[in-house]
Amino acid sequence: MTTQRLVHMANQVAGFFSSYSEGEAIDGTFTHLRSFWDPRMRREIEAHLAKTGGAGLTPIALAAVKRLAEKDTAAQKSA
Repeated sequence: MTTQRLVHMANQVAGFFSSYSEGEAIDGTFTHLRSFWDPRMRREIEAHLAKTGGAGLTPIALAAVKRLAEKDTAAQKSA
C-alpha cells in the first residue's frame, strides 16, 4: 500500500471523529489505527512521520500518528 493511500485513510478516520472534541477525536483516531490497522500499515505511516513530519496528515490524524509512534517505540524498548 502506498504512503499516499495510508495518509488518505488516516485522514478519513480523523474526519469521522472531527465532530468530537479535539481530544476525543485524537483518541478515537489513535484507537482505530492501533486496533484495526495491520502492523505493516502502522510501521509505514510511522516511517512517513519520521521522514516527512507527517506531510499531508490533518492535525487530528497527525496527533494520532504521533501518539501511535510513541506507544510503539515504548513497547519496542520494553520488549
